[in-house]
Parts: sequence; structure tokens; C-alpha cells
Amino acid sequence: MEKIICALWKADGEARDDFSARLLADLPAKLAAAGARHIRLNVEDAVSDKGAALRQNRGEPQHDATLQFWLPSAYAPFRTAVDAALDAACNHWAAWLVVESTIIPNEDHPPAPGARNFGWAQMAFLTLPEAMAHEDWRRIWQQDHTKVAIETQANFEYVQNLVIRPLTANAPPYVAIVEECFPESALTDPFVFFDAVGDKAKFGANLGQMMDSCARFITPGTIDVIPTSQYNF
Repeated sequence: MEKIICALWKADGEARDDFSARLLADLPAKLAAAGARHIRLNVEDAVSDKGAALRQNRGEPQHDATLQFWLPSAYAPFRTAVDAALDAACNHWAAWLVVESTIIPNEDHPPAPGARNFGWAQMAFLTLPEAMAHEDWRRIWQQDHTKVAIETQANFEYVQNLVIRPLTANAPPYVAIVEECFPESALTDPFVFFDAVGDKAKFGANLGQMMDSCARFITPGTIDVIPTSQYNF
């Protein structure tokens, strides 16, 4: 089995909430019929909107939903039905083949299929810094930064997706896609986000450690970070 992540853009004239509702109602069943498994949709809604201050944009129009699923093969000749479902569901889409590493599985808030999952999900789309070798970047991210992300945040799910290759010609140049889930209050309270409620010293230490670690493998202004609501099917 191979994992695919897709970015989906709505048509200009369609309201975001209408787009999200239509995807959630129709797309998972069509993808399942086409052979997709372990389908997850990340959309934006009134809850995730509370985290607008957390959004980062590398400068291009950001997508309106993120889709994750598994197929027996990601090769284009075997994706015909899946691609047709995606063509019908959105204005345009991009896709990547990834390797998933589940650092923190969601054991505290098990999802109910088709229902909005507890809290919210931060989707981070990383690019390779200029003049940095890919293997050096990967080592810093996965071997060094992973421990920092676990120890300084209140994330109850943490999934790293290393991009193997783009599957569509229009795919933005991401090298990794990261999903981390937090309690809803972390959208607006950084003390919750950094697992330091009521402790200013711990907050400062955790924030500083996270910023220092990110600076080693992320160039400011070159990544996309989007607060979302997560649905499993």
C-alpha cells in the first residue's frame, strides 16, 4: 500500500463552507469505491478559523482542503477512478506520494468515522531551504526536531509525511507534510499549545526551544501552515 496526500482548491465562486460540506458528504464514498482506504479529510471551518493567527503562507494561494488516503499503487494508470473523483470534486488538485511516520498516535481521542474529530489539526507543508542538502534537512527534522516537538507541545497526535515525489505536475515543492492535533483551546491560547498552562517559565522555555529547533531546518516565509478540522472515514 502507498499513501497519497492531495491538496484541493475550490472554484472561485463557491463558498468555503459549501465546498467543505460537499467534500465531506460525497468524496469519501467515491474514493472508497475507487479503491482508496484510510481516508482523511482536513477542511477549514468556524472552529479552525479561531487559529487564523497561526496560519503561515509562503506566498501562493493556499488550498482549501487536504485529503489523505492509501492505495495499493500510486502509479497513474492505477489511479484512474480516484483521479476522476478528484476532478469532479474540486476546481483543481495536486498530489504527492509520501511515507508516513506516526510519532504520536491519537489514543486519547479516538475518531468516530465521518464525524469531526476532537480539537483541531495543524497542517504544516515544509519546503527545502536553499543551500541545504536534502539528507541534512531530513536528519535535522526527523532525528533532532521530533523530540523537541513531542516535549514542548500539547499535541495528542503527531504524524510526519516525508514526500517521496510529486504525483502531479502542478504540485507545490513540498518535501514534507506534517499533521499535529491539539485541544481546541490551543487555537487561541499559546500556553495550551506549548503545554505550559499557568507556568510562564515553562512556556518561555518550550517556545524558545521550538523556535530554535525550527530555525535549523525551516526558512521563514517558505512554508504553509493551516489550522484545520480533521475527519476520518
